[in-house]
Amino acid sequence: MRVAIAGAGLAGLACAKYLTDAGHTPIVLERRDVLGGKVAAWKDEDGDWYETGLHIFFGAYPNMLQLFKELDIEDRLQWKEHTMIFNQPETPGTYSRFDFPDLPAPINGIVAILRNNDMLTWPEKIRFGLGLIPAIINGQKYVEEMDQYSFSEWLKKQNVPPRVEKEVFIAMSKALNFINPDEISSTVILTALNRFLQEKNGSKMAFLDGSPTERLCQPLVDYITERGGEVRLNSPIKEFLLNSDGSVRGFLIRGLNGAEDEVITADTYVSAMPVDPLKVMLPEPWRGMDFFKQLDGLEGVPVINLHLWFDRKLTDIDHLLFSRSPLLSVYADMSNTCKEYANPNRSMLELVLAPAKDWINKSDDEIVAATMAELEKLFPQHFGSEDSAKLLKYHVIKTPRSVYKATPGRQQYRPSQVTPIANFYLTGDYTMQRYLASMEGAVLSGKLTAQAIARSQEKGVSRQESEVQLAPTP
Repeated sequence: MRVAIAGAGLAGLACAKYLTDAGHTPIVLERRDVLGGKVAAWKDEDGDWYETGLHIFFGAYPNMLQLFKELDIEDRLQWKEHTMIFNQPETPGTYSRFDFPDLPAPINGIVAILRNNDMLTWPEKIRFGLGLIPAIINGQKYVEEMDQYSFSEWLKKQNVPPRVEKEVFIAMSKALNFINPDEISSTVILTALNRFLQEKNGSKMAFLDGSPTERLCQPLVDYITERGGEVRLNSPIKEFLLNSDGSVRGFLIRGLNGAEDEVITADTYVSAMPVDPLKVMLPEPWRGMDFFKQLDGLEGVPVINLHLWFDRKLTDIDHLLFSRSPLLSVYADMSNTCKEYANPNRSMLELVLAPAKDWINKSDDEIVAATMAELEKLFPQHFGSEDSAKLLKYHVIKTPRSVYKATPGRQQYRPSQVTPIANFYLTGDYTMQRYLASMEGAVLSGKLTAQAIARSQEKGVSRQESEVQLAPTP
């Protein structure tokens, strides 16, 4: 079959890849001039890369890791020491670590928690461990049921001391969905904790050795096109054209720079758009359907990503860091963590500002000034003197609607990849799959969509063969 896919983010490209593996011909249509969607990256006039977000690959990402293997690019993942590093706000410039020993799960996670005495007391560790028992014993079913509570509410329900939330889970919540524990669904954090506790290397982290656009998305495009598929940039979809029965007749592509609009036709159609633009694009006849109305319960969360280049090294830590700042979420010195961005003499910090709802409409200068004030606390040895580190340049990337905001009750609004429209499917990390809003969720959703399309085609072929066999002999 020929399959038209709207969107060249990870979900759309993964869907196209797995469709080619099943013998189909995908045509991927991307409205922008860059691949990757929420993992897009650009080069500035100096040749330096800046990205939509700080992208971390976890050991608990089996579908993503399998994709790297299938593309034969596993060597592009730079695995870091198995640890989690948190800033210590009470003692600026110092860090607290959760080091995971080379032991089976969940023993390695338990040891990592028990050995850290900077952030939690022994009674707090014990109370937290007891609180986790239902999630560990009852697994994903229990985790899904806890979507009715925020993580703050879940911690109280389990009698976990409030300081556990303050010390550890504000940082973790902001890293997972760019919001605080009193807003985030407990399903999100419990899903991550379950993966980290059940898999030996689940919480181990890797950075890509360069920009996601070049080092991950382009190999996907090469794989697709070498097998007869097509990926087109600068191809914004203006409208979903419908047949009289409500099925899709084609994608109308808006002509750019004076060009004529173009209709792309296929056997099957896929939206790999984020949920917010998809809701705007829905044809009027579909809007009253319960399946599509449920999308109104999903909305992207704002997030801001910053890149700051300095005239010196601020840190030699080659890892992700949890800032524990009220303004910032996670950050990394990409000159240490990423091969292509390496610089032995200068730092390039990539930082995530979250929650970003109060900052998304502020100017870049205001955002950078507030971030620099936080950096003075994170790196006191490099700021506040006559010989302070100098900011050489910066990029601020705002995403007003990023991954869906995973507040309590969102699970019921997440749609399946199969829609009521016979030749129209959805893919994207907001669709229902176990890894929630993440790169892993995007890749898994693309795989699930491709499998659903392949199953539908196989059923159609077998139905046609049955009809031929049952037809009377002339």
